[in-house]
Amino acid sequence: MTFEEQIRNFTAKIDNIKGKLDTEEATKTSLIMPFFQMLGYDIFNPNEFMPEYIADVGIKKGEKVDYAIILDNEVSILIEAKSVNEKLEKHDSQLFRYFGTSKAKFAILTNGIIYKFYTDLEKTNVMDAAPFLEINLEDLKDNDIQELKKFQKDNFNVNYILSAASDLKYLSQIKKVLKEEFNNPSDDFIKLILNKDIYDGLKTQTIVDKYRPLVKKSINYYINDLINERLQSAMKKDDDIEKSDNIDEEDLIVTTMEEMDAYYIVKSILSEYCDINKVYYKDTISYFGILYDNKVTKWICRIYLKENVRYIVIPDKDKNEIRYDINKINDIYKFKTQLIERMNSFTKTLVTNK
Repeated sequence: MTFEEQIRNFTAKIDNIKGKLDTEEATKTSLIMPFFQMLGYDIFNPNEFMPEYIADVGIKKGEKVDYAIILDNEVSILIEAKSVNEKLEKHDSQLFRYFGTSKAKFAILTNGIIYKFYTDLEKTNVMDAAPFLEINLEDLKDNDIQELKKFQKDNFNVNYILSAASDLKYLSQIKKVLKEEFNNPSDDFIKLILNKDIYDGLKTQTIVDKYRPLVKKSINYYINDLINERLQSAMKKDDDIEKSDNIDEEDLIVTTMEEMDAYYIVKSILSEYCDINKVYYKDTISYFGILYDNKVTKWICRIYLKENVRYIVIPDKDKNEIRYDINKINDIYKFKTQLIERMNSFTKTLVTNK
């Protein structure tokens, strides 16, 4: 059974059992521990999945976090568990205290249904106030499953996850703001709209309240129009493909989650050796390219992810294009030396594989 099938089966059972879980311990046993078992961790091995992990905080000794995941003899993830009936908003401060006392780069706050993932993007060794990823198992999206795969034991790589964490964090926050504004436009948002040559007068509270339902209705109309346009465009594209061979290549390009994962892996590999803000990607109909300085003449590698063919091409020092077969995305880490040498040809900086 695939991971996707396992977690879909698991989430289908939540509604039937959550009403019977009255305590934190019941939540741990029935929801939280099985969840991490699905991720591949040996939940009955305290050398890997340590319950009641001691995290001394300042003068307070014997402080304990519910679980610590230990990989390669290092604490990698701290987990603070709450009852399925508890809201998580008021409990992150406890996890915040624990985070700075260990070498863990990730912390998870959960009530068995909602999982909030934290790291230290803002300040090293200080847990961010906002999670970079939040997943609700009762409202699980396909993208959520792809993100959870990164936390599977067999896939877990700190640099890989951190390279994508910043984008995830701000994408999530922006989506949340947009959702709130679209459902209930704030005064500031309405004023922003009215200032776009819509209303020249003074934006009093009366005026703002008057336009609020119109702004909300306009948003709904626009979203409906956008959906209809996409549907009509998709149907037209299908017809055009049948009728003509002269199709714009860009219209056929779909950047997949796997390709984006490959991009973040390459960025994490090169982060020690160059300014990763200069590492870009360009998707094509044939391959997924990763570029330096956003220049097609400075391509670092090209990744081919088809149903039956999966490989990465990296030019050597003589510019010979060398093909390396891969079975899964994480195999890209095997070619760290080749990627660094290729990057070195652009930066002219003598770097060596650490």
